Amino acid sequence: QVQLAESGGGLVQPGGSLRLSCTASGSGFSTYAMGWYRQAPGNQRELVASITSRGVTSYADSVKGRFGISRDNTKKTVYLQMNSLKPEDTAVYYCSSQRLGSTSWGQGTQVTVSS
Repeated sequence: QVQLAESGGGLVQPGGSLRLSCTASGSGFSTYAMGWYRQAPGNQRELVASITSRGVTSYADSVKGRFGISRDNTKKTVYLQMNSLKPEDTAVYYCSSQRLGSTSWGQGTQVTVSS
């Protein structure tokens, strides 16, 4: 089973940018579908963006035009570029992998958007 480690979270002012990274261990990364989720206090975890093994991307309506997901299979890493950040983007962001019905999660990284 793949293990995932997120990085890149932090405190940023409204309108700013952050790039999250998620690096996987183990083999077969290129065959996994990858996703970024987030969970704010009191809210359910929600899907922010996903990318298939073939590079097809999809986004939640709330982040379309502001966030971009990409992957580098040579580095076993998936990225989430977040631009024009808003206070409502504040949450713990989690990376996930999916393949053949099996899902793995990272430990999460905090993103706080505040002035």
